[in-house]
Amino acid sequence: MQSKRLGKSAIVVSDICMGTMTFGSQADEAMSHRILDQSLDAGINFFDTAENYPVPPKPEWAGLTEEIVGRWLKTKDRDAVIIATKVCGPSHGWLKASQRAGMTALDRHNIVRAVEASLKRLGTDYIDLYQTHWPDHGARYEDALRALDDLIDAGKVRVIGCSNETTWGLTKSIAVSEREGLARYETIQNNFSLINRRFEDELAQACRQEGVSLIPYSPIGGGVLSGKYKGGATPDGARFSNYLKIGGRQGAMAKRYVNDKTLAATERFGAIAADLGLSLVTLATAWSKQHDFVASTIVGATHTDQLTEIFAAADVTLTKDTLTKINAVSKDILYPMG
Repeated sequence: MQSKRLGKSAIVVSDICMGTMTFGSQADEAMSHRILDQSLDAGINFFDTAENYPVPPKPEWAGLTEEIVGRWLKTKDRDAVIIATKVCGPSHGWLKASQRAGMTALDRHNIVRAVEASLKRLGTDYIDLYQTHWPDHGARYEDALRALDDLIDAGKVRVIGCSNETTWGLTKSIAVSEREGLARYETIQNNFSLINRRFEDELAQACRQEGVSLIPYSPIGGGVLSGKYKGGATPDGARFSNYLKIGGRQGAMAKRYVNDKTLAATERFGAIAADLGLSLVTLATAWSKQHDFVASTIVGATHTDQLTEIFAAADVTLTKDTLTKINAVSKDILYPMG
């Protein structure tokens, strides 16, 4: 397992991060703890969660994932583990949070309440990376950044990051931090995979120029790049199989991930992986972490059986010839996720 720096901060993490958003929904506590143990044994020291997990968000589930991670964390050397979590963005926008009666916002009141609750659930007195889960482009960035800066001064947070942010939002936040003398976002956690390469359009250059690290989520396209949805299959227990049944926002998300273009691209990427003697999961994970603007790729699992193919990516470096073949597929099937 290789290590990389988070932005310009002093924190160095494994270049694979274990995500936990299914802990408490698709994975029970015992399985979640086995996944965490095997990840740590494999050399992963970076774990990502959120106050709004598990998914899909439900009021009765809110915070359950942090509690599961917290009980596991009590059995480990805290200094050996890098924990990232997130505060919900505004609930008046594209997503209504399960926390705080669905009245979340990126202001001092919500941020302070959120971090105190996360610290309690995680059973720790500090969070290594604290992230805004989604932005509020209508609010003043300095309001959130001042509150986050105070948390760093208080020793409750080490560094801060953002998630699901735009190029404008990232550069605006950095400008505000520089102008006001506040802590800046060291990381951005956005969707990035073989079937969703939009980050490369503008955000990648912003990260390079500003020294911000991407910690991409969904490198396997929410499971699509495992091939499980091949031919329109909807396997029992799979996230998007469930989301299609739920409908609404979750159903729309499922259709964005699982469509004719993503399935066609997946088939071609699968052929490239097969020629290399790799699983497509290994190829997709290796491709993600090989980018210069990526610090650590966030993977996920609901069962330990899924870990072998993920961990195998730690030792894989894709050749120029392989990258050329991958780029040819992306050129032929532009923006599979829309």
